[in-house]
Amino acid sequence: MNLTDRIITARGDTPADLLLTNLQLVNVFTGEIYPTEIAIKDDLIIGVGEGYTATHTVDLGGRYVAPGLIDAHVHIESSLCTPPEFSRAALTHGVTTVITDPHEIANVHGLEGIRFMLEAAEGGLLSMFVNASSCVPATHMETAGAELAAADLQSLLDHPWVLGLAEMMNFPGVVFGDAGVLEKIEAFRGRVLDGHCPGLSGMQLNAYIAAGIQSDHECTTVEEALEKLQKGMAIFIRQATNAQNLLTLLPVVTPENSRRICWCTDDRQPADLLDDGSIDHMIRLALSNSDLDPVTAIRMGTLNTAEYFRLYDRGAIAPGRRADLFVFSDLQAPHAEQVYCGGQLVAEQGTMVVDIPAPTVMPLPHSINIRWDSVDFTIPAQGNRVRVIGSIPNQLVTEHRIEDARIVDGMAVSDVARDILKMVVIERHNATGTVGKGFITGIGLQQGAIAGTVAHDHHNLVVIGVDDTSMQTAARAVEEMGGGLVAVNGDQVLATLPLPVGGLMSQVPIQDVRHQLDELLRVARDELGSRLHDPFMAMSFMALEVIPSLKLTDLGLVDVDAFQPVALFV
Repeated sequence: MNLTDRIITARGDTPADLLLTNLQLVNVFTGEIYPTEIAIKDDLIIGVGEGYTATHTVDLGGRYVAPGLIDAHVHIESSLCTPPEFSRAALTHGVTTVITDPHEIANVHGLEGIRFMLEAAEGGLLSMFVNASSCVPATHMETAGAELAAADLQSLLDHPWVLGLAEMMNFPGVVFGDAGVLEKIEAFRGRVLDGHCPGLSGMQLNAYIAAGIQSDHECTTVEEALEKLQKGMAIFIRQATNAQNLLTLLPVVTPENSRRICWCTDDRQPADLLDDGSIDHMIRLALSNSDLDPVTAIRMGTLNTAEYFRLYDRGAIAPGRRADLFVFSDLQAPHAEQVYCGGQLVAEQGTMVVDIPAPTVMPLPHSINIRWDSVDFTIPAQGNRVRVIGSIPNQLVTEHRIEDARIVDGMAVSDVARDILKMVVIERHNATGTVGKGFITGIGLQQGAIAGTVAHDHHNLVVIGVDDTSMQTAARAVEEMGGGLVAVNGDQVLATLPLPVGGLMSQVPIQDVRHQLDELLRVARDELGSRLHDPFMAMSFMALEVIPSLKLTDLGLVDVDAFQPVALFV
């Protein structure tokens, strides 16, 4: 549709393609809700108001119509599916646009991984925008499968779906002026620069923001979020599978500051996406736990996010905007009853009504390369006290604990009675032979082991277990299926989820992935004893050395607060 045709149709001189009538429009510009009609031509809203004619008219029966929802920050890889199958879950819940950082696949396959994600999303119904992955690897204290310098990232700048620079997790590198980090920021000057600075405050926060970084999604307290808002940052409130910050941060939202706050899901597993939803789930959760105005809650998942990312063609229902629409009946608990993408009805009552395009994408190379002659699960005792990662339910931050070691025959071993389990991280990209060893509490296994190649952000092979035999069985099982998640007991493999795409994703339907993961979670709970909602998601963040306080990579334990390696034995 050229500009002349657009204006002629908006004037009402020629019929629109689609006219939606008998509806209540949620106006995120003015905060109003009122009856009107919406005229659509091609993929655009051509007019709002009465008097239009169209070749096709749909009576919405008095239901509410809001803009299609936008996720401010999500890692599609955490759905364990490639973009087409992820979109199946997102679209049925009213999410029509996502801003993603593909740094999971980038840490395995570099630029080739990022381009794989872009190609896999090409021509899809869901709008997938990308921020170039800023931290590959996240720090020097891990071994990733690739390394992306500023020059590598600049090669993405001309891609129409690339918006800016993704979360700058190496906040010490920013604050203390690491040359490579600053070069990446300079390369994306004038674009959106997303942040990641958990717990940063005071003058160091000032330095981080002064570098040009504009957002943060890692706040865990009202005080932290308020300081960052006061200093000009946009805050993305997160409700992920493991990092659930929404209820804690709700009190920070006020009529005065709500325009600076967005919703994001960050990392959500298939069952949570399919059953609870995405941004729609966050809106319902916020409305049921506060007196937040419904239009404000919807605006935080539409217009706020669109404007922050300079996506001025969406995020509201108005002439000239994309016809991405979210139709629902209950203002206090909105569930997607119809979803339109670019003027096309794509989902109804939680079911896709059109096919998801399946683009042809070149497969990625094999990514599991382990030097087994260097892998030893034993930990010779070098003292009586050890550092222990203290996992906290529903959080990414951990405690840095010091506990008495359980010593058997000169070896430090798991202590099930105190829920102190052995944890090992095995380098799996380049067969370097590096293996990090430590202990963790909070996972709750009573027997056996769990393992996987989903381990933010380096995605090496992580194993947590009660005994060395189970841990060895788990590690070998992951290798044999080319990456993925397993639960074992002794020499018996009890459940598996193969993830052959980079050791991170499956290309089978998301419902099938969900069923396999459900079985893994059942086994971990009923047969191995963990009481966590998702011990595999929890495990995946225990190797992420940019979130305080103690983490384990293939190079060893990292004191994140001091931002340096530390010994296991004290």
